Amino acid sequence: MARPSNGFDSSRYFRGPVDFAFYNVGTAAMRGLARSIHARHKNEWSIDEAMALAGTLIADRHLEAKGVGIEVVARYRNAFTPRLLPVWKRWLADGHAANWATTDAMCGALIGPLLLRHPALAGRMRGWARDRNMWVRRASIVALIQPARRGEALDLVYAIAGQLHADREDLIQKAVGWALREAGKADMPRLERYLRANGRSIPRTTLRYAIERFPEKKRRDLLAATRTRG
Repeated sequence: MARPSNGFDSSRYFRGPVDFAFYNVGTAAMRGLARSIHARHKNEWSIDEAMALAGTLIADRHLEAKGVGIEVVARYRNAFTPRLLPVWKRWLADGHAANWATTDAMCGALIGPLLLRHPALAGRMRGWARDRNMWVRRASIVALIQPARRGEALDLVYAIAGQLHADREDLIQKAVGWALREAGKADMPRLERYLRANGRSIPRTTLRYAIERFPEKKRRDLLAATRTRG
């Protein structure tokens, strides 16, 4: 299924040592493969069989293999239960999702839908935000984006954003800004109040992501109002 690379280097999108490989299979083809696996086995597999397959694929070095595993499990979202959350956290903590693409795919296809289905689980993200593993910390805020888009868990989004503002990893700072921007779509005045009240302690990277949906003049005002003095 691999395409000719024609000089395209996927690894350039990933910062730092790249400890994984690429087949150069496009997203559409990868999702098509996941669909075909599900179609072949949907009458005989439960979520447990899907998780067993994904558990093997998530440990594969190839980014596309990880993605297929995630996409297969996502097709069993109606069977998601709280017992899956510790398994997904272990995938992150064990380094099987040690890149932003796989981490965000897990959040969007697995963890986020689980939190929508079982809102009481969202509070566990506070503990994830303190984890030593950067990808667990990133997931703690990215997983809340789906609830935030519905206007849900906004208090938690702002609380975890506050926990993560001191994080020096730029991939965390960008994720926090992304989540704040999405929270702002549900309640823009609240986002503005938060940024004005806390802006001087918020990394500029986070701030610039968070204000993207404001009008240009408001963005300039917020950047000026939150600039560190001295």
